[in-house]
Amino acid sequence: MLRTTSTVATLAIAAITLPACGQPANLPTSGPSPIFSDSETDAPPATGYRTETLLDGLNRPWGMAFLPDGAVIITERGGGVLLAKPQDEGFGEPVAIEGAPQSSSLGQGGMMDVSLHPDFETNGVIYLTLATGDRNANRTVLSRMRLVRDDAGPRFEDVEEIFRVTPDKPGGQHFGSRLVWLPDGTLLMSVGDGGNPPTRAGGRLARDNPQFLDNTWGKVVRVNDDGTAPDDNPFSDREDAGRFVYSYGHRNIQGMDIDPATGNVWATEHGALGGDELNLIEPGNNYGWPKATYSIHYNRQTISEHVSLEGMVDPVCVWTPVLAASGLAFYSGDKFEDWNGDLFAGGLIARQVRRVNLEGMTAASNETISLPQRVRDVRQGPDGFLYVLADQRAGELVRIVPE
Repeated sequence: MLRTTSTVATLAIAAITLPACGQPANLPTSGPSPIFSDSETDAPPATGYRTETLLDGLNRPWGMAFLPDGAVIITERGGGVLLAKPQDEGFGEPVAIEGAPQSSSLGQGGMMDVSLHPDFETNGVIYLTLATGDRNANRTVLSRMRLVRDDAGPRFEDVEEIFRVTPDKPGGQHFGSRLVWLPDGTLLMSVGDGGNPPTRAGGRLARDNPQFLDNTWGKVVRVNDDGTAPDDNPFSDREDAGRFVYSYGHRNIQGMDIDPATGNVWATEHGALGGDELNLIEPGNNYGWPKATYSIHYNRQTISEHVSLEGMVDPVCVWTPVLAASGLAFYSGDKFEDWNGDLFAGGLIARQVRRVNLEGMTAASNETISLPQRVRDVRQGPDGFLYVLADQRAGELVRIVPE
């Protein structure tokens, strides 16, 4: 499975400052948010990098986390959780970690994100998000476990489910889910809205659940490291699922990261047809879905007449056509001086990573790093390089390094 190849980006770089953008004809015609297209004007090709394929043959890889010794844990949507040790300039053959919780491969769901406890070096605790249930009743859950590495091979012990999204839903759409630790030791988990019409959950269209606080679909939830609701959550006075809610009005966040310089949390979220969003996530805020959106139905019918509404937060940046945004990383390393402080957003349909140059709270420009496969996750490694999971049946772990 270990393989190393290189591709050199040779096209010239072009930095732009985005003016007020016109919107595509099939979307609403008013609103404050900038739209980036896939044209070379809005997203010129980046340069000064090359890619190295370090691992291949991965089965629909979804998430990754680096251990203190440089090893990497990779989740596969079909249920596998792999460990690859550092070797020379790459990684050795991945081995399965025994004892992982049982996930359900339901459309877009399965084994998803992975994250280390902030005190991993002393407690060995790891968190996984996964889909469980069947086609008629399923949900996203958060599980906690301890990683043991000894002569018998890597394995998980003390596995427990500590949080469950409610209510159950049918079908295989919109599970989320990314994990981000806040400086106070609490954990954010993104959850999708549960599916497109006619999918229903909790007595209403799944698409409408993000605007109601009696459920945890279409939300970012915040939990303590044991899965309980923190006392200072925005809606902690509620006795129902709302006590877990950190932010709401989301369609399907599959990219989320924290800016190490400011502590701000950023997320990328899927639109339907058009209208992928980059959002600054703040506690208690309503991000609009589906009442305010740049997106339209897949049948090209209107979802909402509004792209902006009072009391709802506008996206910082909108992508139309969509990236199918998945995986998000702030770069803070020393290998790419010009990229420091920038966001890197993966795209499934787009088969690329977008470098987003932030100027304060504004997305000033986009650049494109093209890849031959769907991009599922983007992370900065401990060595200061960027790592990408390419999501195919023969998926890859790719490293982005200076040219």
